[in-house]
Amino acid sequence: MAETIERLVVGPLATNCYILKSGAELAVVDPGGDAEIVLARAKELGGNVKYVIDTHGHIDHIAANREVIEATGAQLLIGELDAKLLAHPDGNLSSLMGMRLTSPAPNRLLKEGDKVVVGEAEMKVLHTPGHTPGGICLLASGYAFTGDTLFVDSIGRVDFPGGSEGQMLASLSRLQAVLSKETELYPGHGESGAFGRALLVNPFLGSIGVSV
Repeated sequence: MAETIERLVVGPLATNCYILKSGAELAVVDPGGDAEIVLARAKELGGNVKYVIDTHGHIDHIAANREVIEATGAQLLIGELDAKLLAHPDGNLSSLMGMRLTSPAPNRLLKEGDKVVVGEAEMKVLHTPGHTPGGICLLASGYAFTGDTLFVDSIGRVDFPGGSEGQMLASLSRLQAVLSKETELYPGHGESGAFGRALLVNPFLGSIGVSV
C-alpha cells in the first residue's frame, strides 16, 4: 500500500479521524473535533488537503469540518442522504450536546458506486445506511473506512433519529460480501483491525466456522 493512513482520536466521544496521504494529496476523514491537532498533523505530513470526507453527518464526525476546510481550502464530501444533517443541529445531534453546530455545505454528494481519488488511492463508495440514512463506507485496495457502520468488535447505534436496525443488518451483509478477511478496517471508533478478526470477535457478524 503506497498510502499513509494516520489515526487521530478527537473530540469528547473519542472519534477516529483519519488522514489519508497518497502522493502529494491528503484527505481528512471524519474531523470530529480538535481541529488544531488535525491541521498540525496534516501540515507535518505535507501535501495538499484535497478533501474532507464525512462518513456520516453526526457531530462527532463533522465538528471540525469548518475549521479544516477554511484552513486548507479542501472540498467537503458526504453521502447524499446525510447532507441535510450538516445544517441542522437537531439532525446532527449537536443540540443533544448543548450546541448548535453547523457545517459548511458539501461540494460533492456521494452515492453508491462513486469513486473518490486521492493521489494514487482510489476509494469506492458503498452506501451503508443503518446508523444514519446516508452513512457510507469507503473501500480501497486492502483497507476500508467504515465510519459508524462497522467497528472491529461492534456496530454503530441504530436508535438515533434516522437509524434503522433492518438497514444496518442489510449493510453489514453487504460489507461481509465484499470485504476480504485481509482488509484492514478503519472504523469511526475503537481500534483498527483486519476484517478477519472482526468476523471472529464481532457478535453482529456471522463468525461460525470462519478461519483466518
